[in-house]
Amino acid sequence: MVLRTHKLGEADRIITMLTRAHGKVRAVARGVRRTSSKFGARLEPFSHVDLQLATGRSLDYVNQVESIHHYGASLAADYPAWTVGEAMLETADKLVFEEKQPALQQYRLLVGALATLERGTSDGPRPVSMVLDSYLLRSMSVAGYAPTFTECASCGAAGPHTAFSPAAGGVVCRFCRPPASAHPQPETLELLTALLVGDWPATSAVESRVQREASGLTTAFVNWHMERGLRSIALVERQA
Repeated sequence: MVLRTHKLGEADRIITMLTRAHGKVRAVARGVRRTSSKFGARLEPFSHVDLQLATGRSLDYVNQVESIHHYGASLAADYPAWTVGEAMLETADKLVFEEKQPALQQYRLLVGALATLERGTSDGPRPVSMVLDSYLLRSMSVAGYAPTFTECASCGAAGPHTAFSPAAGGVVCRFCRPPASAHPQPETLELLTALLVGDWPATSAVESRVQREASGLTTAFVNWHMERGLRSIALVERQA
């Protein structure tokens, strides 16, 4: 999955990809910016491709590209979906730190999230911001930043609890509650739990106020635990 590209020289690009078997990989696509390039359009962000690389001294080189699916073609016609997709690509890029180290779960999450964004869930369509929240929570969990919405994030006391602290890692009991903790509605915590485990049927009849609150908590959690936060998330059009 192509995550991003950078210009190199007059006609080349450096392509950053998340791969099934080798994690994050960067490779040079020679002449890809020329109009005569035979695979230039296949190496744009949102492109799901099968490619062959040649080993180079510092960076590999793209030899052959076969397109599997280009999610950008459908997302380009839907601005909210496009901004959500951009946030997903940025998240995957930041959470997979080391190059050429296996990151199969992150790869599967990203491909599945983009497919859900394009076609909807198996239980019917959902707001694109809800799809993003589910992806963010699950990808953060895989990266080792799993939030808790039941037990206290500080002492492990059984819930339910009424306070939420992004810095603590989720809900907190009244003894561990830091100053300025949020106090979400019980329905919001139920929604966040469903999004974390991918229980789409449980999200079918959620009020917009609950979804807005869940999105706010998700964004706060991600920005706190991810270095420098996500630049693209500011462009996402949340559910009104």
